[in-house]
Amino acid sequence: MVMKIKIRKSFVVVAALLAAGTLCSLALPQEPEKAKNLKVLPKDISHEELITVMRGFNAALGVKCNFCHEPRKDDPKKMDFASDANPHKGTARDMMKMTKRINKKFFKGSEVMAVSCYTCHHGNEEPKTKPDPAPEAAK
Repeated sequence: MVMKIKIRKSFVVVAALLAAGTLCSLALPQEPEKAKNLKVLPKDISHEELITVMRGFNAALGVKCNFCHEPRKDDPKKMDFASDANPHKGTARDMMKMTKRINKKFFKGSEVMAVSCYTCHHGNEEPKTKPDPAPEAAK
């Protein structure tokens, strides 16, 4: 009789530990999905670094994700970040390569003096080709 109680208690303890372990593993933060189709950015870029870069584009060009990224076919409310269907994504890659070349050639990789998207775009989708007209001089 004592043996049955010990076995039953042992079974309950083991079952409780298994349940607790399963619940804890479900509660742990899941690793974000690895970025796919990176052609200019480093393949090993962290999710946090990638988000920082994308937010930089948002600020420099005043655009949202859908400016360069296509909606997913199975759920148009979500973005297909790996797709190359949107031509702006290709342009963005070309511009990233261009600024990298300029910075390497003329600024030797300095972060103090460097060309970025904002250098030309100033928060606009398209860079201005000429300055705004000068205000009239006061008489």
